[in-house]
Amino acid sequence: MKKGTPIRMIIMLLLVALVFGGIYGFQQFRNEMISKAIRGKGIPPQAVSTIVVKKEEWQPKVDVIGSLQAEQSTQLATEVSGLITQIHFKSGQAVKAGEKLLELNDAPLKAQLAQLQAAATLARQNLTRDQAQLKISAVSRAVVESDQATLKSAEAQVKQQEALIDQKILKAPFAGKLGIRKVDLGEYLSAGTAVVSLQKLDPMYVDFTIPQSELSLVTIGKKISIQTNAFAGKTFEGKITAIEPQVDTSTRNITVRAAIANPDGMLMPGLFVTAHVDQGEPQQYLTLPSTAIAYNPYGSTVFVVKDEGKDDKGKPKLTVEQRVVTTGPTRGDQVAVLSGLKAGETVVTAGQLKLRNGAPVFINNSIQPSNNPHPEVKDQ
Repeated sequence: MKKGTPIRMIIMLLLVALVFGGIYGFQQFRNEMISKAIRGKGIPPQAVSTIVVKKEEWQPKVDVIGSLQAEQSTQLATEVSGLITQIHFKSGQAVKAGEKLLELNDAPLKAQLAQLQAAATLARQNLTRDQAQLKISAVSRAVVESDQATLKSAEAQVKQQEALIDQKILKAPFAGKLGIRKVDLGEYLSAGTAVVSLQKLDPMYVDFTIPQSELSLVTIGKKISIQTNAFAGKTFEGKITAIEPQVDTSTRNITVRAAIANPDGMLMPGLFVTAHVDQGEPQQYLTLPSTAIAYNPYGSTVFVVKDEGKDDKGKPKLTVEQRVVTTGPTRGDQVAVLSGLKAGETVVTAGQLKLRNGAPVFINNSIQPSNNPHPEVKDQ
């Protein structure tokens, strides 16, 4: 029994070695197959969408935020109190400068005006009679001078009364568009109570601020354009009309005002807008959709499609090359590429997540990511 024990142990060790050797060999074989697949020998081509890189003209711009205000704007109110007897306007109506809008009760003032006018007429007649009497020395010059003073006083009282009556009438101080009426016929109106707003809508003003470092971009008369999501896709043109002659010491910004033509009255005060100020001459840049760029800590990369000829079945053999690029300014969905690409090269725009350097691909451009330099914001 003791002599056979070593033989059995040797056999067991051989069997164990054989089992572990088989396991190790299988692992090596599997790893080799995986390695071949990773090197692209067994990976099926991946579907990607692509775009051919080309140069496009860019107009560098500085985008700033502002709000619109009317050239002239006011809340109309009467100077005096009184009962509203007539309303001559409707809400939203366009009016001319000096147009009568509202009248308060002025009957007592007009009655008093008639009395003052009668007194002025009498004073004028007395002056005329005494001037004739002075020519024949029937009255003294002092009497005539007294009559002249009395007439002037009477005429001044008439003008004062007419001014009081005029205060009972509300008129448009300038041409524009009225807002919504806030009073009704027969209502007692206190002095200073807002009756209706009046806005002069052409031109409109947009005020915005720029950093002091960009002061050289703005000059009086320079053209700007504005956009607002109230009228998506529409651009309004204007010119810079004023620049604040001092820098805000707390923000180091400068306030700029531009006038925007608004003949159709589409724009309204208070609208939030984006103003675009041109920055230098137009430039030519290679342009890609922003989805084509992968931003990494070590730089920005793209996948460039390479033509490797034909495969065994005569079909195009395409692979990708990962390349580092330098990006520049952006506009909408587009990014300018300053270096790393050439015009005419084909770049992957979608499907990069499943790619690596040298991976086989095939192109499917049935669906393309957005590549709009001026995308519209749509409300959901």
